Amino acid sequence: MSASIHAHILPAAKAHPIVAAVVSIVACLGTIFLIIREIFTPVGKRRSPPGKKWKLPPGPRGIPIFGYLLDFRKVREDEDHKLHNELARYGEMTTLHLGSKTWILLNSKRVVSEIIAKRGSLTNGRSPMPIASGIVSRNGRSLLLPPSGWAEKRRVMHSLLSGTALKQYGSWQELESTQMLAEYLFQPARWYRHHYRYANSVVHRIALGERLVKTGKELADLQDVVTNFVGSIGTSLVDWFPELAKLPRVLQPWRKHWERLGDWNEEVYKAWWIPAREKVEQGTAPPSWVRDVLLHPDTKFTGDDQEAMYVALQLLEAGSDTTREVLNIFAMAALCYPDKFQKAREEVDRICGAGTESRLPGLNDLEQMPYICAIIKELLRWRPIFPFTPDHVLTSDMEFEDYHFPAGVGFVINGIPVCNECEDPEEFKPERWLDGYETDPAHGLWQFGGGRRICVGYRLAFRGLFINVARLVFCYDYKAAGSYNSKRLNHHRTDEPFPVKVSPRSEQHVKLILEEGQRLQVLEDAKRRI
Repeated sequence: MSASIHAHILPAAKAHPIVAAVVSIVACLGTIFLIIREIFTPVGKRRSPPGKKWKLPPGPRGIPIFGYLLDFRKVREDEDHKLHNELARYGEMTTLHLGSKTWILLNSKRVVSEIIAKRGSLTNGRSPMPIASGIVSRNGRSLLLPPSGWAEKRRVMHSLLSGTALKQYGSWQELESTQMLAEYLFQPARWYRHHYRYANSVVHRIALGERLVKTGKELADLQDVVTNFVGSIGTSLVDWFPELAKLPRVLQPWRKHWERLGDWNEEVYKAWWIPAREKVEQGTAPPSWVRDVLLHPDTKFTGDDQEAMYVALQLLEAGSDTTREVLNIFAMAALCYPDKFQKAREEVDRICGAGTESRLPGLNDLEQMPYICAIIKELLRWRPIFPFTPDHVLTSDMEFEDYHFPAGVGFVINGIPVCNECEDPEEFKPERWLDGYETDPAHGLWQFGGGRRICVGYRLAFRGLFINVARLVFCYDYKAAGSYNSKRLNHHRTDEPFPVKVSPRSEQHVKLILEEGQRLQVLEDAKRRI
């Protein structure tokens, strides 16, 4: 048949040069299209090896080459999370072909538990992200690295989960929390800034060994680094078509923009890292995770100085930003649900007293305050910080129930429907967590991730949230200072996320704050504007 076609086309082409040119162009474009389609075929649509046949859950069809990517990229503008819920209508799992990647959205707690937790040894990979992970992060942020680049960094960070470390860091969390209470007293209009200062200072003390002595600009720069990094994830088409990163540099016009961002990110990191590293080298550094673990000879960290810097500074990023956001959500919940706030206050009063013999809550009270712990878990569920988790990529083929998944497919927790898998999901109900596991932040909750890639410092973060929520409930009242929308939390900016008037509960509570602040010598720092 091919010979017959050629027999008809060739004479016509010789007789009509224009036809010949058109045929050549069409053939060339067709060949290019076929090559592009072959290279950029999503993982889940590639041919299965002999004897195997892939079977994926249902999902939207999308369009050639891009799949569902063009619609999916609108998710950043979807403040009401309509897209998350629409995609969950396909069932417990939804298949999305996004560029050359295939994601399986996990829309229920059951499949998250089965695939992310129980099969964590298979789903601990990450898909390549040449922009966000490569150029912007210098392949240094373990959050986005595959197992080969993540395991060593995870090993040195694992000490943060130990009971000894939690006890040692607890006194620092209580001290910084005391300063935050005093900051609320001296500068109530800047309540949201105090959340970030607290969170950053605690992690700074743990990681680098010293109390935070940074300017407001330095803090804002580090926050902007986080914002720009998060904003880079999936923004460039190159992260959805990683094969484009293999083109000659002359054919990568996007690199200059992202390299400038990566250079600035690195300079901000160096301003925090180099002084700390030099003190370790000089033997003058105080106890810290960097001194005693990361750079200690016994740890035998195999990375170079730049890798060590990214490990330490990403700890600062993660530890400070999420805590700040949850404390902002707490302020919103206090405005929207004063009855829950009052119930929490009654629990703290029972333990810490409500008269002249009262005291500030401490970390030792955690086991005796299940309702405060339940509030924290509900804060994470009610307004999820991470609507989608980073993908958990299969490192080998896997069968699950009636489905057959190829290696390279990514599983992503669809946080909105998973968090809303309860009665009255829009209501703030801490009571739903009063199940005997109140003090376990990972039980029934996936906002810290799951499986082998669960957030390394999730217990540390939970304890920090506990000490602050308990103390703020005990010492301060919250009232709206203007109109607000409970779904608009303005996480990624450093100005006031919504209008709040904060005032101390009573003179007795003011006295408690001042006495404890004086004892810990943090009052002068609390008056300083950052």
